[in-house]
Amino acid sequence: MIETRQLTKRYGAVLAVDRVDLDVREGDRYGLLGPNGSGKTTLIRMLLGLVFATSGQIEIDGCPVPRRVAQVLPRIGALIEGPASYSYLSGRANLALIDAAGPGGERRTRRARIEEALERVGLAGVDRRPARAYSLGMRQRLGLAAALLRKPTLLILDEPTNGLDPRGIREIRDLLIELNENGTTILLSSHLLGEVEQLCTRIGVLDRGRMVIQDELAALRAPTDRILLHTPDADRATALLDGTLLGRDGDRLIVRGADPAQLNAQLVGAGVRVAELVRERRSLEDLVVEATSAGSDRVDQARPDETTSAEEEAR
Repeated sequence: MIETRQLTKRYGAVLAVDRVDLDVREGDRYGLLGPNGSGKTTLIRMLLGLVFATSGQIEIDGCPVPRRVAQVLPRIGALIEGPASYSYLSGRANLALIDAAGPGGERRTRRARIEEALERVGLAGVDRRPARAYSLGMRQRLGLAAALLRKPTLLILDEPTNGLDPRGIREIRDLLIELNENGTTILLSSHLLGEVEQLCTRIGVLDRGRMVIQDELAALRAPTDRILLHTPDADRATALLDGTLLGRDGDRLIVRGADPAQLNAQLVGAGVRVAELVRERRSLEDLVVEATSAGSDRVDQARPDETTSAEEEAR
């Protein structure tokens, strides 16, 4: 569905995207992750033809972008860098303008499609108040409704649940899963790793413009050779497991072993009570933190020119 080859974007001396080979397959729920400043939004903007690549190639549904972007855009719904709207118009009026301005919006079906999109995102009962009176969550829902107007086969979303409360996040997650099950491929960028873990089937992780991880989420979170044990008889278990015990925190132990059933039988046979015994899986948070550096919003040490400016300002 989406394929890039050696995709690169420079802004002067800044290398924002560095030879990225993105592979989003038809039917994927693909999570694009990475710290602030890693190149996620720049990459997404190149996919939509909003920014031209310095070098490399992009294909979406077999069409080269940006050369044939007009051909593929009617099949794409997008929400990038927050929802855009005319603040003095109502939600319905905003959607009507968006539909009229974009490619492939049939006038005779416009009203019905607007009502359907509003209903799907939880805004069916919205009144005529202007968009400036909407909460952040309502504006986010309106942006998602705009992305769904033409029943896209590909959804590209940048932080789609920003500003939503927990119930709203669950509603949008359920909606995206439903759309995906009905044939829509989804590429989303998010910092909410818990949401990505529940929603996405594949992930890609960017760090300083480079793709450092790209794989099925299930494969990345495959069980390790460590077993997590919770027992009220921690001292007895520690003595029994000497040699395979990797760590202990109170009544919770980390044990090296490949067979949880065998370990359970060993413990129970020795009279050790077992409250919980599971094979360890790496969390998505662990994977992302280990693979990436600090984001662009972290400043540990001022650059010389910044130090000089601060000193001059202090004087």
